[in-house]
Amino acid sequence: MRAPPRVWRAAFLPAGLVLAAALIVLSGFSLPPSLAGLRWLLPGLLMLAAAALAAWFNRGRGFIAAASLFIASVAYDWTLFRYGVNSIAARAVFSALAVLVPVNIGTSLLLPERGMSHHFNYRWLLAAVGEITAVAWVASAGHSALSGMAWTTLLDHWLLRSPPMPVAGRVLLIAALAAAMWRAWPRDADSDPQPIETGLVSMLAAFFLACEWATVPAAFEAFASASAAVLLVALLQESHRLAFRDELTALRSRRALEERLPGLGPVFAIAMVDVDHFKQFNDTHGHATGDQVLRLVAARLAEVGGGGVPYRYGGEEFAVLFADKTAADALPHLEALRASIEHYQMALRGPDRPRDPEAGTALRHTRPPMQLLSVTVSIGVAARSQRDSTPAMVLQAADQALYRAKQAGRNRVSQ
Repeated sequence: MRAPPRVWRAAFLPAGLVLAAALIVLSGFSLPPSLAGLRWLLPGLLMLAAAALAAWFNRGRGFIAAASLFIASVAYDWTLFRYGVNSIAARAVFSALAVLVPVNIGTSLLLPERGMSHHFNYRWLLAAVGEITAVAWVASAGHSALSGMAWTTLLDHWLLRSPPMPVAGRVLLIAALAAAMWRAWPRDADSDPQPIETGLVSMLAAFFLACEWATVPAAFEAFASASAAVLLVALLQESHRLAFRDELTALRSRRALEERLPGLGPVFAIAMVDVDHFKQFNDTHGHATGDQVLRLVAARLAEVGGGGVPYRYGGEEFAVLFADKTAADALPHLEALRASIEHYQMALRGPDRPRDPEAGTALRHTRPPMQLLSVTVSIGVAARSQRDSTPAMVLQAADQALYRAKQAGRNRVSQ
């Protein structure tokens, strides 16, 4: 299946960070002696920042990824410093992180996102304690009476032999990558990729390169830093999405419109769109059908011509901004929008109706739906003028035009 353009746009920045890390490693760049400590500190600081941000935004997958990377990076760097690169401890920690990081992230991707905590559910905490304890036990082989030298034979097995990344780690990482791509891929043509899931794809790719090039000086730290930076950027993008996108309709939110209005030029038009008799839909068919109606209208608004940018203003009300356009320029596009909504026959979603719009359309053509609903909208449009000279005044004028459209019988555009 061909990737929609929005997938490539979402992947551009994370992939660019990973590519930048690869170029740094290949160029042989090294920090000056006075800043050499950053090589060890930077990955951990970025991972801690990503974990803190994920906890702040209540994003469980992001926190698990950041925490797994932080523990793996700190444990490996400390082991190298304490025992040396050729020690059993270093080999054990490297093999463990190459296996456990993909396991943790892949598992979080297969489970539904439920935030940071659940009521009396400490499975992730217990899993983390168990993993750390097991790795510490293996790494202490030859240095503690509690761990014998039998681990040496296990670490020489072809599945766990490292570096570079052991075969078991590669298989698990491919599975985690597949899960991340499955989560990141838009469910339909109108959906945007989720920033965290998209970031996890690039983060796992950076982690793979970190393990594959672990014997190259500073490569592990460079790609570990890139992994953390990718996750940090994804979390920041997620915060922007939560603030400026409406979850139900996937349109820009009212806050996004308010941020845009002060930067408009001397010529612009604003349309207010309201779903006719929306309360009747909710009272007669239930709130689930009301949500269907809002998504239908939003999908048509997203296709409005003339350079119009739609926003979910609140409830059943939407706004369309036409920058650098007059009301006369916007009118034909608004009339086409009104007609497209009026002529669309919406089938009530039954329990067996697929979520994918294309599959739902195909199903509607192969068998008669249980019930069809028609939706109409009323639209009021206004443009900047000597009387309405500010965006707030134009918005109020558009709202008054919307009121006139409703008073005149609804399902019409008023200026």
